[in-house]
Amino acid sequence: MSTPHVLVVMGVAGTGKTTIGPLLADALGVPYAEGDDFHPPANIAKMSAGTPLNDDDRWPWLDEIGQWAHGRAGLGGVVSSSALKRSYRDRLRAAAPDAVFLHLTGDRELIERRMSGRTGHFMPTRLLDSQFATLQPLEDDEAGLAVDVAGSPEEITERAVAALRRFGL
Repeated sequence: MSTPHVLVVMGVAGTGKTTIGPLLADALGVPYAEGDDFHPPANIAKMSAGTPLNDDDRWPWLDEIGQWAHGRAGLGGVVSSSALKRSYRDRLRAAAPDAVFLHLTGDRELIERRMSGRTGHFMPTRLLDSQFATLQPLEDDEAGLAVDVAGSPEEITERAVAALRRFGL
């Protein structure tokens, strides 16, 4: 299965964007880009200190992701980005109009448990509440779909690929 679309794997911290993104890219035969790699050092320092980002922090980061997605237009690719607000997704779509969003969703307890168990990531668990407070789920007029993150990474990826096929990708 291959797609000429850029898929943006979105969701709150801890849903598995960094795990599912590369697995999905492999399944689709397209390159993967880690959204966290597009953050400027100031954003990482801010989050590491437990301070949520504001919109002014996010715009340059979203523009960088948008540039990558624009460069993959017609070729396909998978990139991770929390893309929590509609306005963030609109900004990404402005750069890459054919982008499709894959929203990884899940129970807060499960996500917090997974965040607590990971090492070497700058996002502290205490910012999870701010992520859920900011989250605006995909709306009916947005190209995208949601996949639950219960289960193993392989199960989640299989569900995502099946959902993408049903979506016509």
